[in-house]
Amino acid sequence: MVVFRIDRRSGVATYLQIVHQVEQALRMGALREGDQLPTAAQMAAAQVAAATKVNPNTTLKAYRALESAGLAKVRQGAGTFVTRSLAPAGGGPDSPLRQGLDAWLGEARAAGLSGPEVRALFEQAYAAAHPEETPG
Repeated sequence: MVVFRIDRRSGVATYLQIVHQVEQALRMGALREGDQLPTAAQMAAAQVAAATKVNPNTTLKAYRALESAGLAKVRQGAGTFVTRSLAPAGGGPDSPLRQGLDAWLGEARAAGLSGPEVRALFEQAYAAAHPEETPG
């Protein structure tokens, strides 16, 4: 089951955080077509345990947004299910690219880099590799 991390201080609406995390899980292959998303009740229970309460209506709003995007289908009485993947071909969790990235992240941690330092280094490398996508 997917575990959502809600950051109340991020300035991003809770339902959008859920949508973005589902999209990311789809890109990474952690969620696949046919997988069931947690129910609103499961989300509320999980978030209470994590000390950040999510209103079931917020979860439903996120799932409706995912349904509108063609990524999920709400089946009345059965739950919400993933309808398509966003994972690139060859980019799933067991792919050589992912394994290489995991190794690089391990090296960065072993070198003593903090999370923000790793992110900054990655963003610099990404900007250099994809200058057409860099705002400027």
